[in-house]
Amino acid sequence: MYKNLIELFIENEGKGAIGAFNLHCFEMLPPMVAAAEKLNVPIIIQTSLGTAEYIGFEPLIAAAKALAEKSPISVALHMDHCKDVNALKRAIDLGYSSVMYDGSLLPIEENIKNTKEVAAYAHAKGVSIEGEIGTIAGAEDGIILEEDTVIYTKPSEALYFATRTGVDALAVSIGTAHGQYKSKATINFELLNELKLKLGRTGMVLHGGTGVSDEDIRRCVHEGIKKVNIGTELNKSYIEMVNTTFQGATPRTSLRTLLKPANERIKEIIIEKATLLKLTNI
Repeated sequence: MYKNLIELFIENEGKGAIGAFNLHCFEMLPPMVAAAEKLNVPIIIQTSLGTAEYIGFEPLIAAAKALAEKSPISVALHMDHCKDVNALKRAIDLGYSSVMYDGSLLPIEENIKNTKEVAAYAHAKGVSIEGEIGTIAGAEDGIILEEDTVIYTKPSEALYFATRTGVDALAVSIGTAHGQYKSKATINFELLNELKLKLGRTGMVLHGGTGVSDEDIRRCVHEGIKKVNIGTELNKSYIEMVNTTFQGATPRTSLRTLLKPANERIKEIIIEKATLLKLTNI
């Protein structure tokens, strides 16, 4: 079924966190859903604005809805880290079930103003919204934020932001980084606990999940994280697989046979990561 984050959080309450996996190309979509089906867990397929424009909003949304409607598990299609209010409204109008407005680099009142505008528009159409307070290091869709400019999420500001905007989910900065795969993040669990107490039922989101150890992922879920974003590992692994399979290709080689190993690798990674997010594994 095709659902938004609010519905997924309710459905998954007490079971762990939900994996949010970045779609980088159209071919990844079916194996992503198939992986979630194998574990019988909900899944969040998320894209950047750039990916949505590359594939095309309409075919992407139509395919996600078609797969969700015939699937026994719940699927959300989420626009991640978008700074363009009008682009988010377009995504909502065309059929995304969830969106994220990222105003984390703006002054807090401007971030609140823009997020609140998107939240009102989204909620009126049954779409969920994620916001961000604090800043997360690393590279995300070509935008790089150095570690020395990172601002950890302040619990008092998080509560103020969530109350003023009415967001359903909130990305928090607790030590992770986008695009990190060569080393592991150091998570500030004391800060995570403070945020949990302040935010109540607003779903906390962990960005940069690729760079977090399995042990810390489990602990983050235990401490209240509701959504874990994983993107870099999928992109990196897909590239590695196609680099291998395309080496011996000729003009007579069926393209689908070259892409199938990469798609299978995506499925394996999602099964592995989604299994980590179950509370029964903590």
